[in-house]
Amino acid sequence: MDNEHPDVLTIGRLAHRTGLPVRTLRFWSDEGAVPPVARSASGYRLYDAESVARVELVRTLRELGLGLDEVCRVLSGRTTVAEVADAHVAALDAQIRSLKVSRAVLSTVAKRGSTAEETALMNRLARLSAAERKQIIDEFKEEVFGGLDVEPRLRDRMRTFSIELPDDPTPEQVDAWIELAELVRDPGFRARLRTWMELNTPVPGQGRPPGSSIWWARQVAQTVAEVRKRGVAPEGAEAAALLSKLFGDADRAAVLRGLEAGIEAGAERYRRLVARVRGQDSFPEATEELEWLARALRAAVPRLGRRAVRS
Repeated sequence: MDNEHPDVLTIGRLAHRTGLPVRTLRFWSDEGAVPPVARSASGYRLYDAESVARVELVRTLRELGLGLDEVCRVLSGRTTVAEVADAHVAALDAQIRSLKVSRAVLSTVAKRGSTAEETALMNRLARLSAAERKQIIDEFKEEVFGGLDVEPRLRDRMRTFSIELPDDPTPEQVDAWIELAELVRDPGFRARLRTWMELNTPVPGQGRPPGSSIWWARQVAQTVAEVRKRGVAPEGAEAAALLSKLFGDADRAAVLRGLEAGIEAGAERYRRLVARVRGQDSFPEATEELEWLARALRAAVPRLGRRAVRS
């Protein structure tokens, strides 16, 4: 210790008191974050008790992610800790969202065993802006729903239908969005879903198409699930009685056409993906129930009816 300054610390003593390397303290000092309070006769930097407290503050701010220039602005009074912290919260939120997207993409890649090209596509889909995601859905809506002859109330619902990924999505939502975006961009899927919509959407003045309740009333799937759980065969008499309960005297061939169109389109997969993207509680997977119901309807449709279904 220099005899001219008995109450001050050399940079070595400051390093010992704070547990930081001399090199770090010298750098902070050079940048103005922890300036020396004096110099010894030999020109060495000297610090005091307030310097120890200042070092602790600088260390805290640096550990929270602030750059040294921001630390200096705070210490000089040109800005406040609160203002800098607010900016860093926003930056960290953006970083967290980006990390969630990266995790979801990598998780999907690992699950699918994707190629490099597929990985690049999934990454692009996951990182689309809200406007770009909306454009994909709007194009899908126009091709699938556009021009359908439907009641005004239903047309309004179709027009306002949206599938929005939240600003802070979970990895599960990002994963579902990637899969959904791939699906709705597929021309074959769009064409199949359009056919399904035409067969199952109510037309003004004509009421609901036969069997459309399969898709619009989930209790149909729940009823079939209960029957399947009891081991009822789709070709038996009990299954035929269930069809009468569900569809009354509706044309079984027409019901089957609508059901098979939905199964072929993958409507159940689409429904579940939309629910996952939105973060909504989805109904249980109903694919097996729909397949069982289709088998029951095929058994109930006369031979001529089956030819008509396939035509």
